[in-house]
Amino acid sequence: MTNRTVLMTAQDIDRSLQRMALQIMETNRGVDKLALVGIHTGGVFLADRIRQIISHQEQRELEVGYLDITLYRDDWSQISQLPIVKTTDIPFAVQGWTLVLIDDVLYSGRTVRAALDAIMDLGRPRSIQLAVLINRKCGRELPIQANYAGLDVLESHNEHVYVLLKEKAGCDEVILESKDG
Repeated sequence: MTNRTVLMTAQDIDRSLQRMALQIMETNRGVDKLALVGIHTGGVFLADRIRQIISHQEQRELEVGYLDITLYRDDWSQISQLPIVKTTDIPFAVQGWTLVLIDDVLYSGRTVRAALDAIMDLGRPRSIQLAVLINRKCGRELPIQANYAGLDVLESHNEHVYVLLKEKAGCDEVILESKDG
């Protein structure tokens, strides 16, 4: 039997993104030389939302880019022999910028490690920070932690977190699914 628990509603997600955007602005003392980089797929949607919040608050546009890490993953050949490669679109030089990598879930740390490798191939930013909607506290394989997190989740290995975003799933919701037995 499968049990499903709603961890975050659309309102919870909006509230978390608002808080994370404010924390990003506060930590960086504004937005000078600050850019957001969303990791495909969920991180792209969240980066766009956080950019809208910050741009509205600061009354100026914020640089945003999108990063595909498929071929940088150390396990891509185990996932699929024919990986689906998306587009990396970072329309600014990363050299000297503070980048905030954005993803939907931080779990093992392998996606973030791959994203760091991909970014370094583009240049040397001043610093890189990490923002995630869900910070899974169980299962970390690499010493990577989020600077900003919408929700910390301590789950067991028989549970899975699903982040549904309206841009792809038609609704905003975070679900924890667990299997008995």
